[in-house]
Amino acid sequence: MKNSYFIGVVALIVIGGVFLYLNSMKKESAIRSIETAQDGMMLNDEAMIATSSNENAMMMNHEGIEASDTMMMKEGDMMVKPGSYLPYDASKIALAKTGKVVLDFSASWCPTCQGLKADILAHVKDIPSDLTILEVDYDNSAALKQKYGVTYQHTMVQVDENGKLIKKWSGSPTLVAFVAEVK
Repeated sequence: MKNSYFIGVVALIVIGGVFLYLNSMKKESAIRSIETAQDGMMLNDEAMIATSSNENAMMMNHEGIEASDTMMMKEGDMMVKPGSYLPYDASKIALAKTGKVVLDFSASWCPTCQGLKADILAHVKDIPSDLTILEVDYDNSAALKQKYGVTYQHTMVQVDENGKLIKKWSGSPTLVAFVAEVK
């Protein structure tokens, strides 16, 4: 009797360990898929910029930089356009001059944050052309969290071109719900 009880406990421990291992592998695979999708999007954006032709009504802005009628702005060596999901950079807040900018405070360990990120990446083409979503690393942005009163991950903060808070909310599970909150 004691022997069968011991074997049962060992079997449960082994099965639980296998389950945990397989679950962690599934999460790693999902993260790799998201990273691959992001890399592919970056390559697609670079290809679109590289193949852009003069028939796109190119014009010069006040700094002498070519910009198409889609309101692309020069940032270092990278072109940034509204309707994007990008890593946070303070200079990208200036995109609020011609559109809407929302800071998405998320963490890699946060399941709801990663769920929203996966949905955004799956529907990136559906981001309105006047909206730029900037992903802020919740764990490494103490000054920004303090500035906007962010106390937990999965918080969104819409800002104007000067970085002034327009609206703050939490918990958008999908891109559609996210966009519905933007003023």
